[in-house]
Amino acid sequence: MRLKNRLIISFFIITLVPVLIFTALMLALRRLAIELTENQLLGHQIIYSVKSYLDESGKFDQMVLNFCVAEFIILFLTAVLMIIWIYKGVAPQLKMLKVAANNIKEGNLDFSVASAGVDEMSELCNAFEDMRIRLKNNAKDRLEDEAEQRALISNIAHDLKTPITAIKGYAEGMLDGVADSPEKREKYIRTIYNKANEMNTLINELTLYSNIDTNKIPYNFQKLNLHNYFSDCIEELGMDLENQHIRLDYSNFVDPDVLIIADPEQLGRIIHNIISNSVKYMRADVPSKIAIVIKDVGDFVQIEITDNGKGIATHDLPYVFDRFYRADASRNSAAGGSGIGLSIVKKIIEDHGGKIWVTSKENEGTTMCFVMRKYEESPIVS
Repeated sequence: MRLKNRLIISFFIITLVPVLIFTALMLALRRLAIELTENQLLGHQIIYSVKSYLDESGKFDQMVLNFCVAEFIILFLTAVLMIIWIYKGVAPQLKMLKVAANNIKEGNLDFSVASAGVDEMSELCNAFEDMRIRLKNNAKDRLEDEAEQRALISNIAHDLKTPITAIKGYAEGMLDGVADSPEKREKYIRTIYNKANEMNTLINELTLYSNIDTNKIPYNFQKLNLHNYFSDCIEELGMDLENQHIRLDYSNFVDPDVLIIADPEQLGRIIHNIISNSVKYMRADVPSKIAIVIKDVGDFVQIEITDNGKGIATHDLPYVFDRFYRADASRNSAAGGSGIGLSIVKKIIEDHGGKIWVTSKENEGTTMCFVMRKYEESPIVS
């Protein structure tokens, strides 16, 4: 019962008890007076006898005093019962809230103060329970974030060691005169340049990750002609993959005038990250190849990037877009990577209003598919 209702009931009970007692007494006296009126002679005799008895025995004052004492006792007991009733409805929940507050002060959030009641104290307990759950979730999220930050730092530190060691080794080789021919010097310089690019990519991923975490990715959405954009993109990718002895196939089944709304830089990052991921896990026993296919699927365009690499185990597929997740087969490989590349891809595609998914078979290859909405001119209403 709500505290307000308890207080109202207590007020009326404490107020009405003496009124009811007094009313009952008055009704009894009135009935006696009526009976005496009906039989005046007998009434006079009775009244005279009672009065004489009370006067003579000195008990009239005692009777009045007893009546007052009885009324006081009744009122006192009524007030005590009402106070106990109110106390029992409030005190247990207050004690529970006190224990809960002490638990929170000590950092313990594994308890519950939920209440099934409908009174104010139950509402307060439920509000306290909501606060506890939110604090617990925030603490859990904070621990997960800290673990992810540690994982990111560990991954980046580990992955930076490889290019730094290579740069240092080739630079020392040049200083010591090991590269004693133009061909060797060019090879050493190109290797240093490539390793520096690897480091730059890792640092860019780290910067972009921090922007994603605070929802501050600097998008610059534009109308892009899909055919022209991918023609330029494929030309650039083809040169890079050719240098790595990887064949690139490209098919575009979308009309040449189809437009999309996208950030060209971030769209390029999507494709680059997916391709880079494919290159890392190519198989050595077959000629490497990557195929890019663009399809028209109604209001969307679908881009499929397929490789014939190592593939992804079935149990790893649901987690490939999670931050810092690496399939067990690649965790200790030399491929490296910060573990956030595909999570960045997923975030960018979703911010463009699209979605991404993956299919894969081990030792056969992987296909990354994502869709982006076409741009359509809104009709002008005259």
